[in-house]
Amino acid sequence: MRKRILGGIVIVGALAAVAGGAIAVAGGSDSEGGVTGPQADRAIRAALEATGGGTANAVERDSENGATWEVEVSTPEGTTVDVRLDDQYRLVIIEGDRESTDDGDGRG
Repeated sequence: MRKRILGGIVIVGALAAVAGGAIAVAGGSDSEGGVTGPQADRAIRAALEATGGGTANAVERDSENGATWEVEVSTPEGTTVDVRLDDQYRLVIIEGDRESTDDGDGRG
């Protein structure tokens, strides 16, 4: 009888872990912390409008400078910037992407 109870606990725990993973996926996050789904698509459109085009590389939730969204964009000029948007997808600020300027030598 004891083995059945322990086996049931393991099964319930495994089901809870699977359900937790489904919730995370349904919430619209990717494996690297980025955001996906209709809200992320709207943030991308707003960011590309703010930069005059380019390519969106990543979308994340943000809290810097009063922003709600951060979209990393490679601009048509070839630079990479972080476009920060508020909760209404309005531009807060466009900043140079600190990560893109680091060439690996610790100076950038």
